[in-house]
Amino acid sequence: MAARILIVEDDAKTVELVRLYLARDGYRVLAASDGITGLNIARQNKPALIILDIMLPGMNGIEICRQLRLESGVPVIMLTAKTSDDDKLAGLDTGADDYITKPFSPRELAARVRAILRRLPGTRTPEIIKCGQLTLDFTRHQVTLNGAGVKLTAVELKLLGAMAAEPGRVFSRSQLIEQALGYDFDGFDRTIDVHIGNLRRKLRLNKTNTCFIQTIYGAGYRFVCEPEI
Repeated sequence: MAARILIVEDDAKTVELVRLYLARDGYRVLAASDGITGLNIARQNKPALIILDIMLPGMNGIEICRQLRLESGVPVIMLTAKTSDDDKLAGLDTGADDYITKPFSPRELAARVRAILRRLPGTRTPEIIKCGQLTLDFTRHQVTLNGAGVKLTAVELKLLGAMAAEPGRVFSRSQLIEQALGYDFDGFDRTIDVHIGNLRRKLRLNKTNTCFIQTIYGAGYRFVCEPEI
């Protein structure tokens, strides 16, 4: 069965353009022109990926993404005319996996959709990784910490899986981008920092600063199985 992609966008021409390119790749495309309808369709149809505008009637894309992240790790690509770094960081900080600004190349958007779906967890990592109180189960796309489930986005889980598969190794930003995003980087260096920041927040032990991911200043990040405070 073809994967379902949901487009939440109030510009009909943009919807049809994106629909055309995604349909060529064999995806089944769903669409909504306002935020509330888009959120309801996402909840009812469980799409494989969501392409989400920020400026929408009814409910904006940031709030939709925030609501989705309380419920699932469905990949989200922000597609918006808001172009500042602060706007990009706001989108990524709510849990979006990628951020594309308008005007955009539909071919690039389709390529990024393929890249994210192709890199859903499970490739090039063991099926299960256990580090103390943390367990990563890639066959079920589940992460547990102290026995409780942790909701991660597809990119977050891919990042965590890449690092956890080689504990102690220092990964540069460019290496993590290649592992988790899988397309040519456009120079927005803080993208990975935002994803890592989200991971740290979600993986804190006992609401302290104890974390499995360490910053190696000037070099990148590494995963440790026995985190230190």
